[in-house]
Amino acid sequence: MRLPNGFGSVYKLSGKRRRPWVARKTIGWNNNIEKGTCYPIYKVIGYYENKKNALKALVDFNENPNIFDNASITFKEIYEKWSDKKFENISRSHVLGYRAAYKVCDSIYDMNFKDIKTVHLQDIIDTCGKNYPTLRKIKVLFNQLYAYALKNDICDKDYSKFVDIGKDTTSKQKDKFSNDDIDKLWKMVEGNEYVQVILMLIYTGVRISELLDLKKEDINLEEQYFFVRKSKTDNGVRQVPIANKILPFFKHWYKKPNEYLICTNDNKKMLYRNYLDSYWKPFIDELSLDYTPHSTRHTTISLLAAANINQTIIKKIVGHSGAMTLTEKVYTHFDIKPLLDAVNSI
Repeated sequence: MRLPNGFGSVYKLSGKRRRPWVARKTIGWNNNIEKGTCYPIYKVIGYYENKKNALKALVDFNENPNIFDNASITFKEIYEKWSDKKFENISRSHVLGYRAAYKVCDSIYDMNFKDIKTVHLQDIIDTCGKNYPTLRKIKVLFNQLYAYALKNDICDKDYSKFVDIGKDTTSKQKDKFSNDDIDKLWKMVEGNEYVQVILMLIYTGVRISELLDLKKEDINLEEQYFFVRKSKTDNGVRQVPIANKILPFFKHWYKKPNEYLICTNDNKKMLYRNYLDSYWKPFIDELSLDYTPHSTRHTTISLLAAANINQTIIKKIVGHSGAMTLTEKVYTHFDIKPLLDAVNSI
């Protein structure tokens, strides 16, 4: 495909390179009157892994040349460009959190982003005097800005991942979600299917591995229950009720073209490590919370106990093997209705 005159060009460098494709544009001419020569002055827009990405960058540059002035773009400018889009899609509390984190970075506002190294970021962490949850928020901000910069070829390396914020020595990791934090999740659930997953865990009491291994063939949406056929314990193999409030979430995931209920964005089976690293940790860090996926299971038990649900029913719902009497072990088959009534009470 021949590009229009003055549009710029794309070409491939020789040899083995990670990013061999170059996008460039003529921005002027070098005239030598004495020699009677005239040479073009090129601006290299960037280096790319394939021709398609290089052409896209060339198109983007022609639409907005300023965004590709990578050599001199500052930390402050990166933050402004990133926040313009980011803040449109997050809650006000998150916006305020990012703004508070940004305020302590004033020492690098005017530094060229490409010149910022780990030592500059670590100095902010070490000297800001903030508590651990705030330090986590600052690091999340660093992570977000570097992800944006890498995506737009403004830098070649993510120095934020080397920043050390230490360990939280002021409090233990929470073993169950507070009512306030559960309310936060409900306020954020619309349009966020991975927040749905957290609430599905909280209101079923299943282990994260049990939910990720759940196949659609073991789900009965009409009668509102599913079978856990694969579990860590014999008691874990059980019938689990689906509360009314999370039934729409199950129906949403059920429509996806995969044999498993929970899947990735490209409709593949969600693996535990993928879920933990790509969805759980970033979301929990963004909220400055201290929970693990297993905290949802403790939360279920706590909510059911607070609703004065019989301990035998609680154990049947969550698949507990400990502290069961002989009578409880013999009385193994429950009608789904009492189980469903129990989860609908929380």
